[in-house]
Amino acid sequence: MGKGPAERIDQKTLESFSQYTFPQILFKQAERLGSRVAIREKAYGIWETYTWEDYLNYVRWVALGLLSIGLKRGEHIGIITDNHPEWLFSELGAQAVGAITMNLYTSSVPKELAYGLQRIKAVYAIAQDQEQVDKLLETREELPHIRKVIYIDPTGMRTYRDNPWLMSFAELLELGKELERQQPNRFEEELWEGEPGDLALMLMTSGTTGLPKIAMLSYQNIIDMARKWLETAPIGIGDNWISITPPAWIVDQMWGMGVALCGGMVMNFPEMPETIAEDMREIGPTIMITSSRFWEDLASKIRVKINDAGFIKRGLFYLCQKIGEGVVDRESRKKPIPGWLKFLNWVASWLIYRPLLDRVGCLQLRVAITGGHPISPDVIRFFRANGLNLKQAYGLTEAGGVFQVQPDGEVKPETVGKPLPRIEVRVAEDQEVLVKSPSVFMGYYEDPEETAATLSDGWLHTGDAGYFDEDGHLVIIGRKKDIMRTKEGEAFSPDFIETRLKFSPYIKEAVIFGEGMPYITAMINIDMGTVGD
Repeated sequence: MGKGPAERIDQKTLESFSQYTFPQILFKQAERLGSRVAIREKAYGIWETYTWEDYLNYVRWVALGLLSIGLKRGEHIGIITDNHPEWLFSELGAQAVGAITMNLYTSSVPKELAYGLQRIKAVYAIAQDQEQVDKLLETREELPHIRKVIYIDPTGMRTYRDNPWLMSFAELLELGKELERQQPNRFEEELWEGEPGDLALMLMTSGTTGLPKIAMLSYQNIIDMARKWLETAPIGIGDNWISITPPAWIVDQMWGMGVALCGGMVMNFPEMPETIAEDMREIGPTIMITSSRFWEDLASKIRVKINDAGFIKRGLFYLCQKIGEGVVDRESRKKPIPGWLKFLNWVASWLIYRPLLDRVGCLQLRVAITGGHPISPDVIRFFRANGLNLKQAYGLTEAGGVFQVQPDGEVKPETVGKPLPRIEVRVAEDQEVLVKSPSVFMGYYEDPEETAATLSDGWLHTGDAGYFDEDGHLVIIGRKKDIMRTKEGEAFSPDFIETRLKFSPYIKEAVIFGEGMPYITAMINIDMGTVGD
């Protein structure tokens, strides 16, 4: 419902970014945007801001600090952080001096972290806090290649100070400042050695054998995808993006490192998961991409609250919901909306939609996008009927991020829309979705066989089954290998059914099975929180 972008980045500048790395783009943006806000983080109820000049300085100090402790160009660094500015400073700082980064999930158990760090032979690890440090200490014997672990949050770390394997982020910054005093040009010398075709980062992605694969992405891959979004989405300089998906997921890499950096957006980091709605109300994000689970949970909470409301409020909400559904239904079928329905929808907007969206921090959103796991079309309809421009998108780590989205004016809740510019998508004879684009990844780390099986003649084999509808929209059925058949030979996608069941506020999880059986069976996990309310 937010207004359009006030200041869009010009096309010439955007095209020029194709010749740079992420840290080089930051350098250019700091020159252009200087004292304008680049990052906000909420801590203890107060928003702390970093300008573009501050942003560059922190990246400079991290880069020089890493050089001071022995980092060499081409070496690998593991980053285990939550959504905080230090993630950006660490990743860009390492990349500025030619290192390759891999983010890992803070929810990982010690063995999972050790596995990822072993696979890439990381020489340094940057950890969020004591919890992550303890995981690394527990598996230290499996990490002989790690020279030092740098921890960001010093809380609880006082008794660890005598351990030479550990170092604080503050100490790293001081080393960087000292090297800057000694060699004032060192950062720029290292910075401009990078090339856009260089390997920038690696991300772990699920493997067909059960073991994760490590996807390699160049600067060019991410920047190409960022350019596509900046050319098509309603994004402007100074617009607010809220970082709530893990840095180890392609979405925050594509946006935090790609779109936000190239587009001059403000990266906002909420205080904690429990304060996201309140923090969103304060900053007013203008565009948002997050997981389907976020929207499913939010829809469930809203519906439970409405059902618990008084008779008049509940009745008014459902009346306005019906009005909104009428508009959404006509839009999706490309039918004209009568003037009387437009008027009723406008009234409903001020009575219900706007107050509701404001309450959950979504009032200023021009567009909200759901990605990752498939989402029920009913969730899309629910939010769109309440005035939120929620769209379903489709992407993969291997594709460089989200490459397919529902265009404005053509939103069909059952589909994932159409490709972004300069992306080819086709469906093979076996229904597998194939993608070709400059943003497609470089391959899997030290895994030429999987790379050859996934990339063929420039086409990325997604492993997903789908089809195009009569309007050219892509419909994703599910993972090709997960398609099941009943005893009679009728094909069905468990995922497809599960996402629709989970629209109910009382169903937390659903598992569908029926391979070779005469019927399909569902196992339902009741959401006791909403049932109890």
